[in-house]
Amino acid sequence: MRAWGCRALRLCLLSGSLLLGLQLGLRRPGEAPHQAAPGMQSQLPPPLAAKEALSRRRQVTYLRSGRRRRAPTEPTCCPPRKAIRWHIDLQPWASSTPSLNDEALRLLKYISTAQISCHRMNMKELPEIPDSPARPWSVCLDDRFNLVHQIQKKQCRLYSLGLGSDDNEFEISMANSGCEVHRFDPSIQPAHVRKGQRLWYHRLSIDWRDPNPLIASHKLRANTKKLGTILNDFGHHKIDVLKADMESAEWKILENLILEDIVERIGQLIFEIHVHWPGFEVSGNDSTVVRYWYSLLKELELKDFRLFHTYKDLLKPQVFLKREAFNASSCYTLSWVNTRWKWQAGALLN
Repeated sequence: MRAWGCRALRLCLLSGSLLLGLQLGLRRPGEAPHQAAPGMQSQLPPPLAAKEALSRRRQVTYLRSGRRRRAPTEPTCCPPRKAIRWHIDLQPWASSTPSLNDEALRLLKYISTAQISCHRMNMKELPEIPDSPARPWSVCLDDRFNLVHQIQKKQCRLYSLGLGSDDNEFEISMANSGCEVHRFDPSIQPAHVRKGQRLWYHRLSIDWRDPNPLIASHKLRANTKKLGTILNDFGHHKIDVLKADMESAEWKILENLILEDIVERIGQLIFEIHVHWPGFEVSGNDSTVVRYWYSLLKELELKDFRLFHTYKDLLKPQVFLKREAFNASSCYTLSWVNTRWKWQAGALLN
């Protein structure tokens, strides 16, 4: 009996081993060796249970993300921004070989030829409005360009850029006619002065770049800003007339207005240009400088500005890039009108 009992025990152990081997062999692929039976899940130690749950959660998430469909592309909310321009497009040379003579003759012919006719350029043609002074600051008052209607409705705005000039008769005349006039002059003492109902003076200098923020404001000789920055500061969206007498800084200021699309917010331009030297921060030999000047004016033409008045100052030295040549004056006053301004001005009241 004792031998029989030992044999039975051995048979039981052998059967159990075979059964365990069959279970291990039939285990599903991917199943962890230490995975407990469903009824034994609660008996796993807490760290192992947490690790097991995290492993299963990661696996499920991965499988689901693989089945997820890509959402359709949503339309953007805003139109694409214009590409930032860092320089103007230079026009081809006036001749096959760069030549100062050819460049100068092309420029002088361009600034001496009106591109569009303007029949009314004097304020005396408006009833009860004083005449503009003899200085060559001319605005176009033809009905098709809307300025005369803006003046009559007292919705005209003029910006005047200067450097210490005492000649302000044009600004006073425009203010008396009904325009809101802002004169920017760094030479005045107070920061802002109001003279009359529609005339303001500001101690600000217009530049083609904003000041370096690392330089303390008290170290600057004057408060200098770009025109676009001042428009934003003042909350103004349009300028009916922009007059500039900047003593050779006009070339770089005009370039900044073009590159930043500020000219599109201006109805008429009256610029005094100087050609006796290249101007501030304009580099290159003489023929390159004149080509740059000409390219700037052609950029205005591409923006739908047309020259309607030109004035050659015979009282200034008759010098072109330090040469007494080309029968040129060192100073010209040019007036342009934005031929698209009629519909723009009707939509912009600020």
